[in-house]
Amino acid sequence: MARNPTDISPAEPPGPTAQEVAAYLRAHPDFLVEHPDLVQVLAPPARMAPDAGPRSVVDMQQFMLKRLQVEIDRLKRDQRDLVQTGRSNLAIQSRVHAASLALLSATSFEHLIQTVTTDFAVLLDVDVVMLCLEPSASSVPGMRAAGVQVLATNAVDRLIGENRDVILRPDVAGDPAIFGAAAGLVRSDAFIRLRISAKAPSGLLAFGSRRVGAFHANQGTELLGYLARVLESCIRAWLDLPA
Repeated sequence: MARNPTDISPAEPPGPTAQEVAAYLRAHPDFLVEHPDLVQVLAPPARMAPDAGPRSVVDMQQFMLKRLQVEIDRLKRDQRDLVQTGRSNLAIQSRVHAASLALLSATSFEHLIQTVTTDFAVLLDVDVVMLCLEPSASSVPGMRAAGVQVLATNAVDRLIGENRDVILRPDVAGDPAIFGAAAGLVRSDAFIRLRISAKAPSGLLAFGSRRVGAFHANQGTELLGYLARVLESCIRAWLDLPA
């Protein structure tokens, strides 16, 4: 009886021979470097005695051990960095919460400004903190309280950028227009835009540190933004301003 052609399964293509694999590896000596995960699944040859002859087997165990040691060292470094970052973030969070509570505890608008320009430096572990405002055609009582630095018109956009709310600079010379007499101390700074009210001038909350790299581009800015929003709300409440 003739066999039905549909009963015949197509033959699977043969895999590469050992000789072909060996030839490929000889032509690509960096194969294991580019695919280090294969080292963990390969069965290494036993170590050969020193007198095994000129064609003794390469000691793959030492290669695999070195690879694993490098990977373990990398994982340990990553773990240390993660723990350090977590501790640092927790410390910053605690400091920002303490600063927020200090704003909410102010007993007057003048006390609020003093909290920002004096107490914040201690609470946030920086060297100088300034509250800066642009001049405004509308006169808002209280906005020119002692300790508030007056900027030039449109200075906030020039310093931060029109479409940005925060800028962190790791290595700068302090700007006297921002930090006044304390500018000489500042080697790293952070500026956060303040949108207090439609009836108030544009503002800036400026932090300065004498330590180069205290503020840098890889830092998160969410907590600084949160603190700025709390300050905006407190100023509106004390001066009875609309949002």
